[in-house]
Amino acid sequence: MTENAMTEKEERLAREREEIAARIASFKATQQKFERERHEYYDATLGTAWHGYQREPIEAD
Repeated sequence: MTENAMTEKEERLAREREEIAARIASFKATQQKFERERHEYYDATLGTAWHGYQREPIEAD
């Protein structure tokens, strides 16, 4: 009976580890999505504005 109880405990712990790993993977995917969205936002708005700011002024004759 002790061996069977240990097996059940080991199985429960393995399931918990799998759940934790899945949660970590989900969190990591969410963070990567946020990072992509930040880069896209920057490129669409602030990147364009900053690029225009850094241009050399056009000299008038």
